[in-house]
Amino acid sequence: MGNVVVVAEKPSQARDYANAYEIEQKNKYSIKIKPNNTFKDGAIITWAVGHLLELYKPQDYDEKYKRWSLENLPIIPDTFHYQVMEDKKAQFNEVVKLLKQASLIINGTDADRAGEAIFQNIVSHANITGKPIKRLWINSLHANEIRKGMDNLIDGKEKERKAIEEQAREKSDWLIGMNLSPLVTLLLQEKGYEGTIGVGRVQTPTVYLIYQRQKEIENFVSKPFYQLEGNFKVANGNYKGMANIKEDSKEVVQSLLKEHELQEETDYNGVIESVDKKEKHQKAPQLHSLDTLQKVSNKKWKYTLKQVLDTVQELYDKKILTYPRTETNFITENEFNYIKDNVYKYQKVIGNEFPIKTLEPRKEYVDGSKVQEHYAIVPTLKIPTDKEIENMTSEQKNIYFEVLYVTLGMFAENYIYEETTIITDVQGIKFKSTGKVEKEKGWKALFPESVKKETKKDNKEKVLPSVEQNENATSNVNIKEGETKPPKPYTEGQLVDMMITCGKHVEDEEEYKMLKETGGLGTNATRSDIVEKIKKENYIEINKNIVSVTEKGTVLCEAIQGTLLASPSMTAKWEGYLKKIGEGSGTQEQFLKTTTAFINKTIQDLPQSLNANTNIPKIIEKERESKRIAKCPSCQKGDIVKINTKQKKTFYACSEYKSGCQFILPNKYAGKVLTTSVIQKLCQKKETPEIKGFKSTKNKGKTFSAKLYLDNDFKLKFSFKK
Repeated sequence: MGNVVVVAEKPSQARDYANAYEIEQKNKYSIKIKPNNTFKDGAIITWAVGHLLELYKPQDYDEKYKRWSLENLPIIPDTFHYQVMEDKKAQFNEVVKLLKQASLIINGTDADRAGEAIFQNIVSHANITGKPIKRLWINSLHANEIRKGMDNLIDGKEKERKAIEEQAREKSDWLIGMNLSPLVTLLLQEKGYEGTIGVGRVQTPTVYLIYQRQKEIENFVSKPFYQLEGNFKVANGNYKGMANIKEDSKEVVQSLLKEHELQEETDYNGVIESVDKKEKHQKAPQLHSLDTLQKVSNKKWKYTLKQVLDTVQELYDKKILTYPRTETNFITENEFNYIKDNVYKYQKVIGNEFPIKTLEPRKEYVDGSKVQEHYAIVPTLKIPTDKEIENMTSEQKNIYFEVLYVTLGMFAENYIYEETTIITDVQGIKFKSTGKVEKEKGWKALFPESVKKETKKDNKEKVLPSVEQNENATSNVNIKEGETKPPKPYTEGQLVDMMITCGKHVEDEEEYKMLKETGGLGTNATRSDIVEKIKKENYIEINKNIVSVTEKGTVLCEAIQGTLLASPSMTAKWEGYLKKIGEGSGTQEQFLKTTTAFINKTIQDLPQSLNANTNIPKIIEKERESKRIAKCPSCQKGDIVKINTKQKKTFYACSEYKSGCQFILPNKYAGKVLTTSVIQKLCQKKETPEIKGFKSTKNKGKTFSAKLYLDNDFKLKFSFKK
């Protein structure tokens, strides 16, 4: 086979590939494996370090773009250029050297459009031509799956269009960010805004959707409504029921009672018109995609979306769960067969040898036609030992067992309960009562940590007394007053559904269909990064798992209100066309042309839109007030505010710095992040209480405690106990 070179996406992935065979030697940049059945002459495995290349920055095209200016917009390169990232040049050079020596190249990056683009960008930038390229396309890092994948490589051209799709997305996002971020920022600064605003194709409408929910809650006016409730007494007990009546006016309900010759707090003879008992069977939940796992984990343990993705990635790297960034809830018969063959081993891991209902594949879980690039997240062939489970973090344990329980649910009995519906007639008004009795816990018994919660929840369900049709019931009817409630704020887990179902905020039917088809805003692989980014940029904050838009986020949302930047519509169109590029029916050139037209129109329209919004000055002032931490102790004129620079540096400074006040405090001091409350105490009292966790530079990072104070020259100093 000659000189075979495998390119992995990450060093850990390369190690897993190599460990599936016998290793001959390794160095900083690659691993050589010994000859084997697949590679007769052995092979060399090298790696990218995630991305090795990045798009040029605007100033790389022209020095004038170093400084933001409205006159320089739009910035539209004639040709996009990639460059090697500064800190990854050594690895890139080694990868290129190996590729030039190769007689066969195997693309072993992640099996998705981003992985494909990473590989294609390296090959293109290194000008590697005329060499045969094969593609490894696997969903598990288990040694058996790696060897099986290497024995069944696909043609390298088969997934190339995925790279073109990803490059189109990357370039269009670059155009949006590099043009509309300065545009929005500079226009707002003309109106007194002091910070910078970043605009993104996906992140901006995501913030706006959260803002919309927040405004709905703030503007909500609660209204009363009136219903009829019946309290019934029969031979075997008591129960309640509700009439199908809900009116805004109490007088209407009172009139209805009068019409039926009924009075409140008075006993009447009711008749049980019907008793309907049905046995209901609830199937086990679908297998987990990344989205469903993120939602469940946030609800159960308040984990952030990124925390879940990172944890599943760690379990994937341990080779005990399959590929994390998957959109599907189905597996093929291949995966089902190995899971079925190991079901008794998995039972031992969870310590529950539940009765197996079936070992046959069920269409609710096993359907190869619904598996595209990746199948659902399921356990691999590798069964972790007791010691390995003991050494897991609490997050790893929770998520591993969550996936394991859901996977084993395929083989368990349905959850079975009996639902009873009683219709009671009281002088012509029908009252409906429903109750539930659990008969078989089934798959629910696989989730030990939720048994108590489920039992508690089930106990809240009304258990109705035994009654017969035409039986008499002593009935007491009352008017029950309620009030409409505002929509609830989003939790972080609910942001996943919000981003997926954002099409309901779009009026155009075609755009709605496209958003539904493409999965809404972002992808499984990017949603957690989007949420992390808008948190980091301080557009939203999450407190006790509840999401709210910050003052800075409010400035952004008001600025782009009424434009396509605030709507998922743009994403609907873009995602639809990106899909066409991946399928071969669209072109990158046309996509970038459309993006450029959108940018030009926004540059033209946004100034008028901002001028027409009379809320902007008030919101900017409110945002400015929210950033003021304390009066400047040095000049006594300005206020201390937190500064985040474009170079991602953070510090505290006086708002009068343009007038010459040079008072500055660091965001981090001796390895300890200084909170706003610490800064406030320093500015107001010139001293803080004792703070723990400072790190010594002289004593190998040893931690110590000390007070902080400002000296007579307003310099920050330590104060130690005598």
